[in-house]
Amino acid sequence: MIARKIVWAGASAVALAAGAAAVGQGRGTGPAVYWMSADTTSGLAAMAGGGRPSIGSMLGGRGGRSSYVHNLTLQLGSPRRPAGPPSAEHVPPAGLQAGQVLPLLTPQSAPRTPAPPQPWGPMERPRGRMLIYWGCGEHARPGQPAVIDFASMAAGKVPPAFANTPLKPMIPPSAATSATYGEWPNERTETRVPAGGSLLGEHVVRGNYAPEIRFALGAGQDFLAPVTLTSNSAGPSGSVPLVWRPVPGARAWLGSVFGSGQNGDMIVWTSSETSVPMMAADYIAESDIARLVQSRVLMPATADRCTVPVEVARAAPQSMLILTAFGGESNLAQPRPAAAARTWRPEWTVKLRAKSTHMGMLGMTMPGLGDDEGAADAPERPRTKKEKIRKGLGKILGQ
Repeated sequence: MIARKIVWAGASAVALAAGAAAVGQGRGTGPAVYWMSADTTSGLAAMAGGGRPSIGSMLGGRGGRSSYVHNLTLQLGSPRRPAGPPSAEHVPPAGLQAGQVLPLLTPQSAPRTPAPPQPWGPMERPRGRMLIYWGCGEHARPGQPAVIDFASMAAGKVPPAFANTPLKPMIPPSAATSATYGEWPNERTETRVPAGGSLLGEHVVRGNYAPEIRFALGAGQDFLAPVTLTSNSAGPSGSVPLVWRPVPGARAWLGSVFGSGQNGDMIVWTSSETSVPMMAADYIAESDIARLVQSRVLMPATADRCTVPVEVARAAPQSMLILTAFGGESNLAQPRPAAAARTWRPEWTVKLRAKSTHMGMLGMTMPGLGDDEGAADAPERPRTKKEKIRKGLGKILGQ
């Protein structure tokens, strides 16, 4: 339930910006655009194999799985239309360990059918409130929390904080913005990138609706290391000091907490030092990262600790913690031929973006899931009972 409310609120905040960006990438002439999104996921989501976590997958036996997984998303958009059925594939380096060929499948649009009648009447407007806290420290700052009423937002009354979002969403290629589009993973293959998989080496993308794309990835153009917490236990005051290990290549950090409070309120906290709606842990363009670090919306690359205020921990005693390290961005293009005319333009571009995300429960150390309870600065705490974790997860995930 919380996840659905977060998605709904975020969509309300960025719908206009995303729509404008999509129109700007309309179907016409231009280069083929290829995006590679590399996410290293540790914690509870890793137990679910990088997918949507469920209580069973989280609390079931790990079965020898690594404490983190690599999630790779490939998206190819082209202004060209093939004469026959669209076909494309990515030939990765052997070190990726995901197979010799990754098929880029073009989604099939489902036929439109009339919506069935709803005997229960019109869809009910969202209810409840979102209470937003921000900033690291023992206690919440004066003036917190900011209160957002979901019913008011549904009626078009967007709070000023949401009307002035700190960044524009990144818009990757899609079927809506390209004449022809292909993606991986897809229903044709369920291959996953193992924890030891690497992007380094030669890549080839080929198909009947885009030019052949050849490029090589080297040092600094790989998956980020997993986020490892060394402290995630409540202190004497009730606040929760978070401490983590450095991630090489990280450019910035963001911590977030989501939980349920009294009367169905949703409790949200972020590590941002300013009252801006930076709740999502999605990719952030490299051009935005430096600005957001300077304005203290994101923590700098050197950050290794942040304390969740006691007011947040008390308001949502069973809550989800997300800690994200944002990596850099690599932008490649077809090499310019030596004898190219002045009007020459590349036929293809490639964007690689990376981040590393840890998901856990606030104040609960979970060994083997990216919480290193053996670290010297991790305080001793009794092992949490499985029943308590199950209850907390069920409340957070709405299961």
